[in-house]
Amino acid sequence: MSMGRLRLPPGVGASVALLIVFLAAWEWGPELLKVPTYIIPPLSQVAKESVRMWQVNHLLMHTGITTAEVLAGFVLGSLLGAFIGYLLGMSPATEVALSPYILALQITPKVAFAPLFILWMGFSVYPKILVAVLIVFFPVLVNVLTAIRTVDPDLINLARSFKATRAQIFWKIEFPASIPALFAGLRIGSTLAVVGVVVGEFVGGNLGLGFLLTFGEGQADTPMVFVSIVLLTVIGSLAYLVVVLTEHRVLHYLPGRNRRVG
Repeated sequence: MSMGRLRLPPGVGASVALLIVFLAAWEWGPELLKVPTYIIPPLSQVAKESVRMWQVNHLLMHTGITTAEVLAGFVLGSLLGAFIGYLLGMSPATEVALSPYILALQITPKVAFAPLFILWMGFSVYPKILVAVLIVFFPVLVNVLTAIRTVDPDLINLARSFKATRAQIFWKIEFPASIPALFAGLRIGSTLAVVGVVVGEFVGGNLGLGFLLTFGEGQADTPMVFVSIVLLTVIGSLAYLVVVLTEHRVLHYLPGRNRRVG
C-alpha cells in the first residue's frame, strides 16, 4: 500500500531561503556595514538577551500574559463583530440606525480609549483586552456585512417561494455564503489583536511584552526591544496560522483549499 506524499504549496522553498538570507544578513550585516550594535544588534546578541530575559525578567510570564490577552481580545472582538455584522445584514433598518455610531467608533483612534479604560478598570488585563476587541471588531463586521449584502437575491426569493422562514434563509443561504468573507476578516483581526494589546500595554501596566518593550526603550537596551518585537511577531504569526488552518478545514470544499494529494 503506497502512502501519499504531502505536496507543499509553491513558493515554500523560496520563502525558507529568504528567511535564511534574512537571518544571515541580521547576524553579519550590521558588522559588515559598520552599524553600531546599539542601533541594530546582531542576531546572536538578541538570542543571548532572550536567555537573560528568560532568567531575570520573567520573559515566559510576560509572553504568556500577552498571548492570553491577544487570544481573549481576538475571540471577543470576532464574536462581537460577526454578531453585529449578521444583525445589520439581516436588518437594513438596523444598519441605517447603527452605522453612523459604529463608523464614529472606528474613526476614533483606539489609543485614545486606552487611558480611559485604565481609569475605569485600573492597571489590569481588561483595558488591553478591550482595546484589542475594538480593533478586531470592525474588519470582521465589515467583511460579514458585505458578504450578507452580496448574497444572490434570487436564491432568497426562491427560498421564500418555498415558504422558508427568516431563520432558515439565514442558516441555509446567508450564513454559508458569508463564511469565506468571515475568515478573511478573522485573518485581519488575528494580527490586529496583537496591535491592540500592545497599545494597551504601552499606556499602562507592568506586565506583558509591551511593557518589556517600553522598559527596554527606557533602559536604552536595544536587544531587549528586539526580543520583545520578535516575540510579538511570533504571537501574531501563530494566531494568523491558526486562522488559516481552521479556514482550510472548514472551507475544504472550495477550489484551491485542499493542498493534499493521494
